[in-house]
This record gives sequence, structure tokens and C-alpha cells, in this order.
Amino acid sequence: MMNPKIVVIGGGTGLSVILKGLKKITSEITAIVTVADDGGGSGVLREDLGMLPPGDIRACLIALSDVEPLLEDLFNYRYENGQLKGQSFGNLMIAAMLGISKDFKDAVIKVGEIIAINGRVLPVTTENIHIEAVLANGKVVLGESKIPLMVLKDQTVIERVRLVPSEPEATEGVLEAIAEADLVIVGPGSIYTSILPNLMVKGVAQALRETSARRVYIANLMTQPGEAFDEHLRKYIEIMESHVGGGLFDLVMANSESLDREVKEIYRKQQAYPVKTTRKDRQFLEKKGIGLLENNYVDVVKHYCRHDFDILVKDLQKVLQSEN
Repeated sequence: MMNPKIVVIGGGTGLSVILKGLKKITSEITAIVTVADDGGGSGVLREDLGMLPPGDIRACLIALSDVEPLLEDLFNYRYENGQLKGQSFGNLMIAAMLGISKDFKDAVIKVGEIIAINGRVLPVTTENIHIEAVLANGKVVLGESKIPLMVLKDQTVIERVRLVPSEPEATEGVLEAIAEADLVIVGPGSIYTSILPNLMVKGVAQALRETSARRVYIANLMTQPGEAFDEHLRKYIEIMESHVGGGLFDLVMANSESLDREVKEIYRKQQAYPVKTTRKDRQFLEKKGIGLLENNYVDVVKHYCRHDFDILVKDLQKVLQSEN
């Protein structure tokens, strides 16, 4: 398939990693990005200027761009001193563009034009949303940045999350992109803070159910604190279905490679563990009619695990070809 229409839904570093690979095979990419972040430099701009958080948006714009390395370094540069300490130039540029644009979506599109991105980046909603988590110990925590801190402090897990306000409207173009796509990819990313805040926006899960596109979930390599009751792959599908209903995916892509003991020990100290695919997970997916594609998707750099986007993209190309 020449220049397929691909939609990627998520947030955080996982989304930007997969975008870097996808731009090698198509220019028809739509990145649909969560805007529920309230921490770091994005959180400061959100509070000071009343704008949506630009951090994940900035990462996706850079991932899809063909800019010179110097401009990429400039976008990612963080001030080290003064009132701007911790703030990235790219975030500030999006904030400045918002000042001369009609809305946040328009500002993001204009910045994308300046740095010549392949495709487009859309905030999943332009409403001012936050994540609220209900923990297993009964506590309710409002705010994406506060949730993992409370999970670690209380040594508990997340039971459910919801958006505040609930059912925000999707940004214009989001539902249409999903409907018109040849391939829709969800993940990788934190299930509670990157994936569900997209799927819980009004109409997104339903659009995913109704699209004729091939629908793929890329599973995380590692768990996060409070993310699931265990590390089994099926838990992630169950969590999504318990929040927005089933019928979301045709295929799950999961890592099959074991990690070195030293790497696992580093993550264990952060209460993170490799996501496992067991016989029960395979039976679970088969019963639901969801395919499973396993490969060595892990790339370890300085003891940090990330997805190898070259291998992922090669397998995604095979998925596209199998539909022809």
C-alpha cells in the first residue's frame, strides 16, 4: 500500500518513538495526543496561561519533522536558570503561537508547518481536561502528575480513572481521521495517563469500533507503578474494556524478548516489571478474536528500555500488506 493513512493515538515518549519510524513509510500520519498532562513545564504553562499542556504535542511535532538537528535541539532545549527554569523552548513557541492563533489546534498546526512535519498532530480535545483516579485503597486523586506519587506513597494500585469534565468533545478532525484511516495504532504508553484519556473523549472509542481500518494495540514493554494488578498482557485489554467497552482491536503487538537481569533489577526498584505474555493471555486474545504478533521489540540504551521503532515499523508494514 502506497502512502497509507495511519492514525496513532497516545501520549508520552511512546507515541513520539513510533512516529519517528512511521514517517519513513508514509506522509499521511495523524497523531492524536492526550492533553491531560499537568506536570513539569507543561503544567506551569497550563496554570499560568490557561492553555492546554504542550509537552506531548511538542514531542510529536519534533518526531514527525524533518528539521535540521540544530532546530530539533533548539525545540527540546530547557532553560536551566531564572523564571523559565525547566521550560522548553518548543513549549514556549507553541504558547507564543497560541497568542496569534484562533485556538490551540490552530497553533499546533502552524508550528507543524514551520518545522515541516510529515502529517499532522491533533490534540484529542481542546477542552480543559484533567484525570481523576480512584485508587484501590479508596482515595481519589485529581491530576495526572499527582496520581503516580500517591500510588507510590500508599503502595496501592489504580482501580479506575475518569476525565474531569467527563465526555469532552473531540477536536475537529479526530473522529474523521480514525474513520478514514487504513491503520489505527493505539500505544505504546501508560494505560491510565496516555491511552485512556484519549479513548474516554466523546466518540473516540466508538470511532475505533466502527472504522474499517486495521486496529492495533502496541503493548508496553514495562509496567508502571499502580498500572495493573499484575504484569500480564490481557490486563491491559481488560482495563481498556472496563472503561470504554470492547471491540477495539484486531491485533496486539507485544515484546517477546527477555530482559537482562541487571535491567530488570533497575526497573524493579522503580516498581516496574516486564509485561508478560502467557498461555492464558494468548487464550484470552484468541477467545476475543484478537490476533497476537510477538517479536523482539525492545531496545535497551543505558539500561533504559524503549521500543525499537525500526522493527515495529517493519511489522506494521507487514500488517498493512496482509490487508491488501
